[in-house]
Amino acid sequence: MWEFYLVLSLLLLILTILPKIPNSHWIFRFPDFGKIQITYFTIITFALGFIIEKTDYFWYLQGLLLAMIIYHGITLIKYTPLYKVKKHPQTDRSSKKYHFISANVYQFNTDFEKFIRLINKNKPEIFLTMESNGDWEKALQVLEKDYPYQHKVTLENTYGMHFYSKMKIEESKTHYFVADDIPSIEAHLKTEDGFEFVFFGVHPPPPSPTEEETSKERDGDILSVAKRVTEIKKPVIVVGDFNNVAWSKSSILFRKTSHLIDPRVGHAFVSTFHAKYRLFRFPIDLMFHSEDIFIKDLKTLENFGSDHLPVYCEFFIDHHNDDQEERIEQADSEEIAEAEEMIEEGKEEDGERDAVVTED
Repeated sequence: MWEFYLVLSLLLLILTILPKIPNSHWIFRFPDFGKIQITYFTIITFALGFIIEKTDYFWYLQGLLLAMIIYHGITLIKYTPLYKVKKHPQTDRSSKKYHFISANVYQFNTDFEKFIRLINKNKPEIFLTMESNGDWEKALQVLEKDYPYQHKVTLENTYGMHFYSKMKIEESKTHYFVADDIPSIEAHLKTEDGFEFVFFGVHPPPPSPTEEETSKERDGDILSVAKRVTEIKKPVIVVGDFNNVAWSKSSILFRKTSHLIDPRVGHAFVSTFHAKYRLFRFPIDLMFHSEDIFIKDLKTLENFGSDHLPVYCEFFIDHHNDDQEERIEQADSEEIAEAEEMIEEGKEEDGERDAVVTED
């Protein structure tokens, strides 16, 4: 039992240290995804220590585990209701409440009807699909009567994206910030009550042993979006499968350089992947918004056959409320330079992706 406790303690220590090493290889980046699970296992190991035979090194290990629990806890508590943030009521000068759904549909999921029922049930004004290919585009045509405005990027490489809206799309474009097969959607919308805002849909590639060896393209892509956001004077929402977690270095850099707010702070993790395994589920479908966007609800919806749960958000726009300004963090000159460097590294990285990807 002592040997098991010792090995587990050292493994948890390694997983805690790895993300602090400035290396973009997936081995160093992946432990960030499992910070919640690492914290749980550290607490369990700490408790286990009190029921095993004590040795000369016992209290040193227990102290180390306690320090790790505190270290992870300081970060994670911000993404729970225990971390208090001010709530903002609607006023007569606010927009109406609007809703969106963001869903990585999983390209090889053919349960189209289940997703269509999800949209019809929740009736969002806008929704975004990722990994949507030609088959998904064809299946979703039944929704185009209710969603007459669309922006479609149909790809077969698991990076296709489709955006559907009941609101008028005044302008939209597809960006390929770091690679010609990794799109992002920028859509300028106008609500029925006259409020304008910009919606970004993103889906950068993940660092993993089966996909990209490093996080360079992912980080370069999201930081390119952050740079583009700073050029826009309208309210902004950025949402999608970031293949990243909110507390990673690149996500924090994204938030600071874009001057956007993370609505998970003071709310919940909103974990989405993997949909089938609750205990090993990571919050990698992220959302950020500008200070005049106010979030009423942010949650996951039921599984529709994908490996991701869909994200549902209810929000309103209020140009007259400055209370969220204090939640915006500004990047310093060193961080801005680092972001620029990561963007260039992302563009230089040669991702080896097939134009057509099969499930096998």
